[in-house]
Amino acid sequence: MAAISILRPGRKFPIGIQSFAKLREEGFLYVDKTALMYKLAQAGNPCFLSRPRRFGKSLLLSTFEAYFRGKKELFKDLAVERLETEWLEYPVLHLDLNAEKYDSKERLENQLVSQLENWEKQYGVSSVNDSYSIRFMNVIQEACEKTGRRVVVLIDEYDKPLLRNFHNPALQQEFRETLTAFYSVLKSADPWLQFVFITGVTKFAQMGIFSNLNQLNDISFDESYNTLCGMTREEIETTFVPELQTMAASCRISSEEVMARMTKMYDGYRFTASESFSRMYNPFSVLCALSKCRFDNFWFASGTPTFLLEMLKQTDYDLRKFDGTEVAAASLSDDRADVNNPIPMVYQSGYLTIKKYEPEFNIYTLGFPNEEVKYGFLHFAAPFYTPVPEADTAFYIGKFVRELRSGDVESFLTRLRAFFADVPYELNDKTERHYQVIFYLVFKLMGQFSEAEVRSGRGRADAVVKTADYIYVFEFKLGGTAEAALKQIDEKGYLIPYTADGHELVKVGVAFDAAERNIGDWLISYT
Repeated sequence: MAAISILRPGRKFPIGIQSFAKLREEGFLYVDKTALMYKLAQAGNPCFLSRPRRFGKSLLLSTFEAYFRGKKELFKDLAVERLETEWLEYPVLHLDLNAEKYDSKERLENQLVSQLENWEKQYGVSSVNDSYSIRFMNVIQEACEKTGRRVVVLIDEYDKPLLRNFHNPALQQEFRETLTAFYSVLKSADPWLQFVFITGVTKFAQMGIFSNLNQLNDISFDESYNTLCGMTREEIETTFVPELQTMAASCRISSEEVMARMTKMYDGYRFTASESFSRMYNPFSVLCALSKCRFDNFWFASGTPTFLLEMLKQTDYDLRKFDGTEVAAASLSDDRADVNNPIPMVYQSGYLTIKKYEPEFNIYTLGFPNEEVKYGFLHFAAPFYTPVPEADTAFYIGKFVRELRSGDVESFLTRLRAFFADVPYELNDKTERHYQVIFYLVFKLMGQFSEAEVRSGRGRADAVVKTADYIYVFEFKLGGTAEAALKQIDEKGYLIPYTADGHELVKVGVAFDAAERNIGDWLISYT
């Protein structure tokens, strides 16, 4: 709390604020996105935008609502104030699917009925039908007739009911049928519509929800709207000057170092194929960091990816391939929501982002966007692959790092045994991969505090860890001996790349005991 109290009075952070009217009326800080909003509004095409959660989608829709309701006073000193000259008022139908739990068909139906009843009352619709789609159409037509202007439809988080029930196929099917009929009205109602904007985390082609809405313009990968949600470095450095200075003073580092750390932790989201366009910072994490004067995993902690980890385990996905995986471009823009192909879902949920694009083959390389997501995800994943509880993972990793920093390899390997305790199946090909994933998790997580690398190519050691005084080269043998592992380090020349570093070199050969299903003997050699 002491860090927050030194912020300049009157500067309010819009953390969790999704109402544009509240944000402007109560003086919250705002990164101006109204020029892009105006451009979209003038284009008039029905649009769809996919972005990860807490990326500003709800606030964007609220901004559209204020604009189309002609609330000019809310846009004082913003870009759109200079662009718009008429400020016409349109009827706006804003459907927000964020709030409900959606654990039954009745929950979704109640949400739709409640919204329809409000609209019907607002626009004086007297003839009520049992069909949601007919009622929706009647509202649109009546609103247009009563106001003399075409209708604006805004739908926020269209896919929330589906995401909440990914592992319930029967309920998924019921939701698909209900929502498909409801959303399909938007095509037939086109003569009465001024503008349609739909947001969500994912785009599910196979689910058929948008199969009839072929007029939707998916702007999720459009370079023109790359910065519509999220924050650029320039926006942060322009909008939050006093906060960056305050954070620098609080953390006892320079403003440049604050931005460097901010970039490392929260930057890296890429929503276009082109590398020349700005990578986006996670707005939720940036606001939290600046308001609290500290760096932490704010976005990751705000919603755990349990269903994603369950999906990865269900498909026996090799977690080592997670960072750096290659996918066809079509799988990112037209996802099949296939439990046997989890990576597109993981990407759209914000845990992976675009790292590279090969236009010749139309292939994207994906990876963790930043350190917050990388280490947050790996910490969360560890209990899914090891018997160590999530609460104890950071404790173990901290101990691992301290032991290697002090040169205590014996204690490190003894502690590592705990990560392999009680694996509940016989040794086979699947088990071997499981153990390799555990090694991967341990050394990747250590990389948060030291230079730790996990190698997978031929002719390289299994893992390398660099501390201030030591460089450790590890080789693990499943079905082999510690002597063989140590010999391989020498014969393959694994130490050669590190001989000029000036550190003490330590070779560690480790055997894996098939009978005990755990680390067996090891040999340590100092050079």
